[in-house]
Amino acid sequence: TFLLFSQSLPSQDLGFVDPKATVLHLEIAGRDLTITQSPTLLSSNREGGTTGAVVWKITPLFAEWIASSTNCLFQNSIIDSSSTIVELGCGISGILGLALAPRVANYVATDQRYVEKLLNLNIHCNISQSIGLRERKPTINHHQKATKPGRSTNLNFLTLDWETDSALSLPSLLIDSKRPEDHTINIVLACDCIYNETLIAPLVRTCAELCQGVEAKPSKMPTICVIAQQLRSPDVFEAWLTSFSEVFRVWRVPDSLLSDELNKDSGFAVHLGINRSREMQ
Repeated sequence: TFLLFSQSLPSQDLGFVDPKATVLHLEIAGRDLTITQSPTLLSSNREGGTTGAVVWKITPLFAEWIASSTNCLFQNSIIDSSSTIVELGCGISGILGLALAPRVANYVATDQRYVEKLLNLNIHCNISQSIGLRERKPTINHHQKATKPGRSTNLNFLTLDWETDSALSLPSLLIDSKRPEDHTINIVLACDCIYNETLIAPLVRTCAELCQGVEAKPSKMPTICVIAQQLRSPDVFEAWLTSFSEVFRVWRVPDSLLSDELNKDSGFAVHLGINRSREMQ
């Protein structure tokens, strides 16, 4: 924490790209995206939060890096064409899914239900082939299974509220298969979800549940949590790192493996985590 926050961090304000714009035009991973967002919803008094209503600065930068075939995750086959990725707190933009879904087998974006309408719009407006988002609520009480998507329908949405929902049953909802290996979640992504101390415990618990809920053999690679965040408050960051480190072994991705836009002078950081209980299997 001291090393990260002892640097001269650039002023990012709260970290929005443009909180007043209703439409953003972005180029990510060689693609031109038109993203509709909702400044009105952002400034509303909706109970349960509104931060997912607009695009945050780190999101397009992180999407550009993680979708690149030259990054360390692709280079070491941690992510490949057979991967299943679950994103936490996807917001309305769908940017990470749009960048990564063409390169993996299955991408599941999750968030509270209020983002669904705009997320659906942004996916349909920006994906090369029409995709219908299949919404399933991942609760233990409903043993629903999502239909296995094909190549053109591998980007899906599930409602998941960290504070009220359990993620333990989510792996079995992803793919309609009796083979345990098909239920494996390879990567859990969270981008700029750490800004409030009250959300730290639910976020860490959800990450742990997604890893524990996977029926994995000791010989298989454990689920990797990839956490990207803007460095705002040293107290919030340290509280997250302390809580996350209790459940996960944690590494910060070094500058040499990041893009210039995400290195230590950018005010952003990317960490990887492996569940401690899974690591010991």
